[in-house]
This record gives sequence, structure tokens and C-alpha cells, in this order.
Amino acid sequence: MLRDLMDSFGDDVWNFAFFMTKRSDVADDISQDVFIAAYNGLSAFRGDCSVKSWLLTITRNKALHYLQSAFIRKVTLTDKFMNMGTSPAAEQVVFDRLDNRAVWHAVMQLPRKYREILLLDFHYGLKQKEIAILLNVSEGTVKSRSHRAKKRMSELLSREEV
Repeated sequence: MLRDLMDSFGDDVWNFAFFMTKRSDVADDISQDVFIAAYNGLSAFRGDCSVKSWLLTITRNKALHYLQSAFIRKVTLTDKFMNMGTSPAAEQVVFDRLDNRAVWHAVMQLPRKYREILLLDFHYGLKQKEIAILLNVSEGTVKSRSHRAKKRMSELLSREEV
């Protein structure tokens, strides 16, 4: 059962963790934690949402916990100063291979609340109701964040074209 979950949703979980944290090493750790938590909590899954939504909710919670950790904020700030002039990060290598690099670059510049909406909607194909449940916000909030995210994306992409 665990293997099936990992095979079916492993890439989705890792990608969402990466887009939340912007770090591939952290996405690796979070993905592992997500599947352990899912396996341990499988009996608690009520089926109110899809398995994908359930796993992405766990992923989001673990990523937010990581981002809110005081230790991580200090280490990340230190890393920014220490890593100047080193080889490109793994995430940059991934982006360099994407056909739509400018789009992904713009997505990564958005605040997390807008980035989440776009990823869950366009990349993962979740419905607004599922997104609202996953993010624990109203559907109206999802709609307004989606509208603002698209507007910001348009602004960012039009600046890059100039």
C-alpha cells in the first residue's frame, strides 16, 4: 500500500514540497515524512477528499511547519550569505531544463499564498473546493487569491518580455 502511494503520488508530493520551501533537500525530507505520516494515518483517512488532496494537505502542513521553524529561518538566512559564488543549486538546474523557465521563475517570485493556489489549480488540477479544504480557507478566498495570483503573474511576465 505504501509503495502504491509513493509510486502514484511521489512526484506530486515532492514537487509541492519543493515549491513551498524552494529547497530540494528539504523537499526530499518532507516527502519522506509525508509518506510515513500517511502510512501511519491510513486508517484515519475518511475519504472526504481524494487521496491526492489528502497527501498534498499533509505535505503543506509539513512544509509550513518547516518554514515556521525558528532554527530553519536562521540557517536559511546564513546559507544565503555563505553560498554566494558557489555552483548553481539543484533547483536552478531543474528550472534550466524546463521549457517554460520564465513562467516557473515568475511563479517562484510570488508570495507563498499565491504560489500555492496556482500550483494546486494548474499543476495539480484540483478543484476550487478541494483547494479551499486543503488550505483551510473559504472558496471565496481561493477565488480572490487565484485572481490576484494571475494578475501578479501577468505583471511579472510582461516585465520579463520588455
